[in-house]
Amino acid sequence: MPTIGVILAGCGNIDGAEIHESVLTLLYLAQAGVTTKIFAPDVPFAAVNFLTKKPMGETRNVLMESARIARGNIADVATARGADLDALILPGGNGVAKNLCDFATKGPDGAAHPEVARVIREVHEAGKPVGAICIAPVVLGLVLGAKKPRLTIGNDMGTAKALEKTGAVHVDCAVDDIVVDDALNIVTTPAYMLGPGIADVARGIEKFVAEIMRRAQHAG
Repeated sequence: MPTIGVILAGCGNIDGAEIHESVLTLLYLAQAGVTTKIFAPDVPFAAVNFLTKKPMGETRNVLMESARIARGNIADVATARGADLDALILPGGNGVAKNLCDFATKGPDGAAHPEVARVIREVHEAGKPVGAICIAPVVLGLVLGAKKPRLTIGNDMGTAKALEKTGAVHVDCAVDDIVVDDALNIVTTPAYMLGPGIADVARGIEKFVAEIMRRAQHAG
């Protein structure tokens, strides 16, 4: 069975990885019987109070927060190697645009975290599938935009236009569907870019994971 890498951006949709998206991804991968390797960058971030939606004035660590979702079974993304993976998945959450790259502040002029970018390139250049959920396709745009990947973040016009400025081609997509770039072996789904709830995003993520699995088995 394939070994699938998952890169998390913290814990919680406002300042980290979207928990529903992350857990659903891990659930569907586990149900498929694959080996999952979870990673996150070992970098600080500014924490947000989820009740007030305001900054806490507190700095936390992305890897340590991501470990909450991974139940401690996680490693620094700097240790990840594309050669050890048959596919790579990036769940969403605002932390993706803040902690895995600086799209939140610099938009299409930003860059991905260098170790995150490296792993994406290693997996992609080996012809293995790369998948991104929710806002995470912006990272693929920043890393692989020169190849004009077909990606989706749903149908938000402002975000789609910013994504296309990285070189990507945006494709509108419903929450329960996926967009596949056959040529580049990339799969994306909107999830909570559209919502509205966990049952809705689950349908798209289940389809997304099934497509990643199909492609990973073929690549292997």
